[in-house]
Amino acid sequence: MTSSLTSNETTLARSCLDVATTLGLVTADRHTEHANSEPGNSTPPSGSTTPAGSVLYSERLWVPLWWWAVGGALAVLLAAEIHMGAPGIRAWLPYLVLIPLFAWALYAFSRLRVAVVTRADDGTDSSGVELHVGKAHLPLDVASKAAVVPATAKSAALGRQLDPLAFVQHRTWVKQMVIVVLDDPDDPTPYWLVSTKRPEALLAVLTAHGVEGR
Repeated sequence: MTSSLTSNETTLARSCLDVATTLGLVTADRHTEHANSEPGNSTPPSGSTTPAGSVLYSERLWVPLWWWAVGGALAVLLAAEIHMGAPGIRAWLPYLVLIPLFAWALYAFSRLRVAVVTRADDGTDSSGVELHVGKAHLPLDVASKAAVVPATAKSAALGRQLDPLAFVQHRTWVKQMVIVVLDDPDDPTPYWLVSTKRPEALLAVLTAHGVEGR
């Protein structure tokens, strides 16, 4: 057993690390490309992405559990293909890099949180209630209507009917969405289109604070 790595093993180690870095950047890009540019009233809350105040509704759009199983299996399989029974650094480096990388990618895809938050003391005034989607937030006093977009209508809503100025947060593994129509002359964004696993519950909270439900 030698005390130093061979030139081939050193080259392989550098290649694995380069691939991990590249895949990480691609995953981050894929995570951000789902969102359009931030609308006029949709600015991130200061300090933290977690909404402050009283939370009236909150959900996090986790990827399905079976994605974790498949992702783990793919990571192990790919690492085993690189390993191929070879001794030395190839016996452990692919597993050390690829398994955490796949786990990080799935966690990154699950970061989006949808919440309705009030900054008023009693939460009864719609001017003090905001819809938070990730870092963007929308005061409900500029939201006029809201409706559930069922799974059967999602492809049309994201396709031929989609307004290019709309603010969209879509997750492919979530079947339903909610559309919130804006009534703000200072904001060119016509509506928000947001994935949610509990559209009826979200719509009920919005309508309870002055938004017309459809």
